[in-house]
Formats: sequence, structure tokens, C-alpha cells
Amino acid sequence: MKSETKMNKPVEILKLIESGEGQNLEFNSSFNAEVIETLVCFANTSGGKVIIGINGKHEFSGLKMNAESGQAWVNEIKTKTQPSLMPDFETYFIDKKHVAVLSVHEYPIKPIAVKGRCFKRIGNSNHLMSIQEVADMQLRTFNTSWDNYVTHQYSMDEISLEKVSRFINEANRTREISITDEPLTVLKKLELISEARPTNACLLLFTGIELFQLTVMAGRFSDPVSIKDSATIRSDLFSQIGLIMDFIKKHINKEFIITGEPQHEERWQYPLNAVREIVINMIVHRNYQDPNDSIIKIYNDRIEFFNPGKLMEPLTIDRLLSGEYSSVVRNKNIAAIFKEAGLIEKYGSGIQRILLSFKQYGLNAPVFQDFQHGFRVVIYARTEKITPQDAIQDTVQGTMQDTMQDTMQVKLLLTIVDGEMTRGELQEKLQLKNRDYFRKHYLIPALESNLIEMTHPDKPNSRHQKYRLTEKGKQMKRNSEMTKHETK
Repeated sequence: MKSETKMNKPVEILKLIESGEGQNLEFNSSFNAEVIETLVCFANTSGGKVIIGINGKHEFSGLKMNAESGQAWVNEIKTKTQPSLMPDFETYFIDKKHVAVLSVHEYPIKPIAVKGRCFKRIGNSNHLMSIQEVADMQLRTFNTSWDNYVTHQYSMDEISLEKVSRFINEANRTREISITDEPLTVLKKLELISEARPTNACLLLFTGIELFQLTVMAGRFSDPVSIKDSATIRSDLFSQIGLIMDFIKKHINKEFIITGEPQHEERWQYPLNAVREIVINMIVHRNYQDPNDSIIKIYNDRIEFFNPGKLMEPLTIDRLLSGEYSSVVRNKNIAAIFKEAGLIEKYGSGIQRILLSFKQYGLNAPVFQDFQHGFRVVIYARTEKITPQDAIQDTVQGTMQDTMQDTMQVKLLLTIVDGEMTRGELQEKLQLKNRDYFRKHYLIPALESNLIEMTHPDKPNSRHQKYRLTEKGKQMKRNSEMTKHETK
């Protein structure tokens, strides 16, 4: 801890106040339990400062302090946090009022708890972490993951060495130096065995039995409640790729395009390389500690892929779509083995390949969503006839892809608008957490298309602002509902 008084040097503090509260900054009128909670959030996230002596209107309220105040606050923070948090402490004197600043860096050992509870910072607010989030953060602190730990429920008797041999053959296709060791030795060298027992990764990758924690439920639906065919898959992770892809190909359309060549060209309803990439991402990034199943729903016009396990922080949907992020892997060992087998080309590049494939195919961009306790990807089929000229035009224009995605998301927004609703209520209905993503892809396109309107159009930033369907929006919603009814 450092403690010093910076008399008549308000420039830094004034700049901080002007920037406003956010991911790394918060104001408070006095030192209290909320300050400690916020410092814990900053330590668990990316560091930050709490400025004390600022009221709710961002005005200087000042503090009554003595020479021992700062040390007393730091001691209280130290005793109430575990591992103990030691913030830096500084004071400023502005307009004859004392203002204090408590700051912390991101801690290397996380998570930090206050009275047994762990918090993280999202935007300008504090959020209580779930048990799963606490576990994930602790594992990342030690640069490991759940799949690296030994399973005590199963033994090597459940591991198929024949499947390990198949993996070796696949890996040798792309390796410069071939693997020549026996399967058991390979498992040891890859650290998939510890103390003669399989790790969680080893079990999921090479199990010789069906495991309930591997369950993938796949279904072909004629409408949201009528199922025509289904499959329950509980095999090892490598086998799941082929089984899932076979089920999908069984239930999507394929056409033959006459090109003038002796053999006709086959065109599936969706780009299979991108669909396979989505399936592999599901398998690699699934939270296998979650008791819920992965679910694939195939409809006439779309396929929905749901996976237990939200995006790993600091990943967000916006960062995924931009491509400007470093890959964060939930199951490090599983990902490493998939890469060794040539199933993953490069960490963090899969989403961009998926987006490019759909764009080149002339289809709507997939929609990525934080959904309930996991992550969902929805891909859409283009219902109108596609000509080669259409595909070329879509590729050249570029922005058309964004327009098609917005159109699909706007339609989804219209289905959930009921009377007058706030932005927060709309996001909650759509189960979207990212405010900027919601505004860009749902709210603004709907407003610009005159499908929804503000209740206070003259005050767009009013805290009482709500949104409702216009007559045009109501008609579009009715037409959509009629179309769904006619197809049942």
C-alpha cells in the first residue's frame, strides 16, 4: 500500500470523473461495503479505481478523514477479502474537499472473495459469480482446465485403445514426424493418463462405452413442437462429429446443378464445411460439467445448435464477430488433441471461416447468442431460388450479408414485442446481454424500417423510453404468424 496526499493537483482526478463510471472506474460518496465489493470485482477482472467523495450526481461531496482513515480502510479490505486484497490508497484535495482513491490491479491468483462471495465487473456494474464461473476462473489462474484432471469414476478399462490407434493414424497424416509409440505410451506422453488413471479429456476422447455426460440430442422438426425424427448420441468426441453430420445430411436438402460438365454439381442446403466447423466448436467448447445436453434442432428453414456453457471471459459475441480476439479455450486438452488430429486449423479462426463460408454460399450470416445457461448458433436457409449471378452479386456487394442478418434478427424482435416494452425487457426476452449488439442488430434496424417506434421520440435517451410495434410492424408480425400457421 502507498499513501500520499497530492495537494492542489486535481487534473488526474477531474479527467477520471469526466470519463464516467465503467469497466475500471466507480464513484462512491463514502467508504462502505459496496466499495470493497467493487474492488474485488476489479481484482477479478482487469483492475480499476474507486473514487470516494463523489455523490450520485458526480459532484464533489468530500470526506471527513483523519491521518488514520486510509490505513483503517485498507486493513478492513484486507481482513474481509480472501485471498487478502491490498489496494493502493491516495488522497486529493479539490475545492477544499478531500477525495480518496482506492485502486487495485488484476490479481494473478483469482478469484478474490469478500465474505465468501466472488464478484466480477461487467460494464459499470458488479455481478455475483456463479459456482461454475468461480471454478473456471480458478482453473484459468493455474493455466489448466477441468479436462486435465483425473476421473475417479472410471478407469482405463473404459478406454478404447483401438480408438487411440485411429487417432494416431489421423494425426500422422499431417505430422512431419510420425508417431510410432504404442497407444498407451502416446496417452502418457500427451498427459492424458495420470497415476494409471485416465483424465477427463482421455475419457471423453476415447471412451469405449456410452456416457450420459456426452449426450447430444438431435431432432428433425416440422414445427417447434412436432418432431419427425430424432437421435441420441453418447459416443466419444471424435465419433460424434461423423454421427452428427450424418444426421444433419439426412434431414437437409441437396440439389444437383447442371453446369454443362459431364457430372452434375451437388449443392447442399447449407455449406457443409461451415456446419462441420460449428459441430466441432460445439464438441470442443462444451461445458461437460453441466448436466444438460447439447441439442440440435433441424427445421425446414433453419438449424439451431445449443451447447451448455457460455462464452469464456473475456470473449463476447461482438469480439467473435469482429475476429479481433485471442482464443479462450474451456477444455484445453481436448482442443489440443483435436488440433493434433487436424480437426482444428488454428485457435480462434473458426468463426471467421464459418461467416465467410455462409457469405460465399449466398446465405444469411449465422446468428450467435448467449442463450439460457449456454451458447446457441442459428443458421438459416435461403428460401428463394439462388442463381450463380445472385451468389456473385452477394459476394461483391459485401454489405448485403449484414442486411440479411439484420432482417432475420428484426423478424425475431417483432415476435417478442408485446405492448410497450423497455430496452431491458426486450433484451431479456431475447436473452441477449450485450447492449451494443442488441442495438446494432435488432433495435436500430427495426426503428429505421419503421417496424417499431419510441414512446418518447422527442427524448430518445429518456429513462422512461419504451418501444412498441408500428402499424407496419403489427402487419408484418401478423403475416409471419399466418405463414407459420399455414405451414403446420
